[in-house]
Amino acid sequence: MDAPIVSVSGIRGIVGKSLDAAMLTQFASAFGTMVNTSTCQQDNEMGNGPVPSKTVVVGRDSRVSGEMARHSILAGLISTGCRVIDIGMCPTPTILMIANELKANGSVAITASHNPAEWNGLEFALESGRLLNQGEREQFMEIYRSGDFHLAKWDHQGAVETYQGAVNRHIEKILSCEWIDLELVHERALRIAIDCGNGAGSIASPQLLRRLGCQVVEVNCVPDGNFPRSAEPTPDALDRLCKTVRAEGADVGFAHDGDADRLVVVSEDGSPLSSEYTFALAADFILNKRSGDVVSTVSTSLMIDDIANQHHAQVHRTPVGVGFVVEKMRETNAVIGGEGTGGVVFPEIQYTTDGLASIAAIVHHLSESNTRISSLVKSVPSYTMCQKKLDSPSQSVSEATVQRAAEIYAEKGQLATEDNVSLDLTDGVKRVWEDSWVNIRKSGTEPVIRIFSEAKTTDRAEALCNETVETLKRLMTHEG
Repeated sequence: MDAPIVSVSGIRGIVGKSLDAAMLTQFASAFGTMVNTSTCQQDNEMGNGPVPSKTVVVGRDSRVSGEMARHSILAGLISTGCRVIDIGMCPTPTILMIANELKANGSVAITASHNPAEWNGLEFALESGRLLNQGEREQFMEIYRSGDFHLAKWDHQGAVETYQGAVNRHIEKILSCEWIDLELVHERALRIAIDCGNGAGSIASPQLLRRLGCQVVEVNCVPDGNFPRSAEPTPDALDRLCKTVRAEGADVGFAHDGDADRLVVVSEDGSPLSSEYTFALAADFILNKRSGDVVSTVSTSLMIDDIANQHHAQVHRTPVGVGFVVEKMRETNAVIGGEGTGGVVFPEIQYTTDGLASIAAIVHHLSESNTRISSLVKSVPSYTMCQKKLDSPSQSVSEATVQRAAEIYAEKGQLATEDNVSLDLTDGVKRVWEDSWVNIRKSGTEPVIRIFSEAKTTDRAEALCNETVETLKRLMTHEG
C-alpha cells in the first residue's frame, strides 16, 4: 500500500491503493485512544476520576466507499471504548455542528472533500467540534505510528447510537442567525439553480433554499457518490450548471464540493465566478451587520482587504488551512473568516467552513440589496490571479529553495532595491505591494513549489508569477 496523505486537512488516500479498511480502523483506534487519554487527564486534574464514556460523533459524505469506511471507523472507536453517535450521510459542517451541540469529546468526518470519487479520508475534531491544532495533529500521528492503542476490555467496549435529523438541526441553526430575515428573503423569492455534484449537500442545500423561500432547480443532487463532474467545483467543471442558470432564468447558481463545506457562485448570465468571490461577498454581507475582525489565509485575494477597509475592519492573515484560520478567529474573536477556495467560517454557527451558511448569507445579501449577483460582484474591487507550480527533486530541495528565496528577498528589501514592498513569512514567502502580491509555498503533499500572484491586471499578475518562477529555477539548480 502507498502511504496516505496526512495534512492540516486530516487523512486522505485512494481507496484500495493508499487507504484500506485496516488502515482506517487503525486511524480510528488512534483517535479513540487520544480522546480517551485527553478526557481522562482533564477529569483527573479536576479530581473527578475517569469519565465512563467518551462520546465521538461520526458522519460521512456520499462517496461509494463511505459505507466501508464507516464500518472501519466504528470498529476502531468501539474497540477503544468510545460511545459513538452516528449521524449518517451529511455535510462535514453538519458533523462538526452536531458534535458541538452534543458537547461530544470528538468527531470524525469521513470525507475526502473536493478530491475525486476514488478518494476517501478522515477529518478529526476534539471537544465540541473543535478542529485539531498542530500540536494535537502531531500527538495523534504519534499514537497512530506507535500502534500503542488504548484498547478496552471485553466488558468495556463502546457502543453505537443513531442520531436522526442532523441536517434539519443544521438548517434550523442557520435560519436562527440574527442576520437572517426570513420575511425579506421570502418576499424576494429568488430562482436558484444548485449543483451539489451528487455529494453530501444534495439533500441539505435544496432543503435550505426552499426554507429560504427560493424556487429551486436541482442539478446533480442525487447523493449516490457517483460524481458526474469534478468534486472540486472549478469553473470548467460547472458547464451544466451554467447552462441551467441561463435556460431556467435563474437569479444565481450555486455549486458545492463533495462534502459541502465549500461554495462557488455562478452569475445570472451563466458565468462561473472565481471561488474567491464567495468569501468576498459573504464578508461584505456580514460586516454590514456587525463590527469585528476578519481572518483569511496568505493566498486569499486582496478583495478581502478592500472590503474590510470599507467597513473599518482589520484583516489577520494565516497559513493556508482551515485549522489555522479557525485558531486565529478564536484568538481575535473575528466575526468571519475564510479562504479563497470558497470556504467561509461563520462563528455564530460553528468554527469550520460551511457551504450551507454561505448559501444563506449570499441569498440574504441578494435579497436585501434587491439587485443582481453581477451587480454585487461589480461593487467589489477586482483583481487577476495567476497560479503555477514548479516541480522539485524532493521535499527537502523545495524547502531549501523557499528558504533561500526568503533570504534573498529580505536582502533586497534591506538594500532598498525594491520600493514599497513588504515581506510576509507567515506561510512560505510572500512579497506584498499596495495592489499586488506574489506568494511561494512548499507543497505539503507533493514535491512541488506553488506560486500564487495577484494584481490589478493580468499582465502584472503573470509577470510577477513568471519572474518568481525563474528566480526559483535558478535557486533550485543551486540547491539540487
